[in-house]
Amino acid sequence: MAYDEELAERIRDLIESGPTVTERRMFGGLSFMVDGNMALAVSGEGGLLVRVGSALHDRFVDDGSVRQAMMGNREMTGWVRVSAPHVEDDAHLREWVTRGVEFARSLPPKS
Repeated sequence: MAYDEELAERIRDLIESGPTVTERRMFGGLSFMVDGNMALAVSGEGGLLVRVGSALHDRFVDDGSVRQAMMGNREMTGWVRVSAPHVEDDAHLREWVTRGVEFARSLPPKS
């Protein structure tokens, strides 16, 4: 399944552009990188993958619209999968983009 181009465009409208923000096609989706660190991705499976870090992970998982992100059978530690219906609302999408970008900015930049 191809990723949602409309969702990717909505993220582009929200995310700060500049030399430290890049996009990369990965794992059937489109990843948004901040300072070389992956912040979030429009998933090829629908919805959004957001990097929130291990410390905040459990705070966001609700077994409904936000669940543990998986790569095959392996849990992606520090990542959540946000359902497509949950990010149809611009305010919710903005919250998730902000969370992912803030976490990526908290990491040392990669060259």
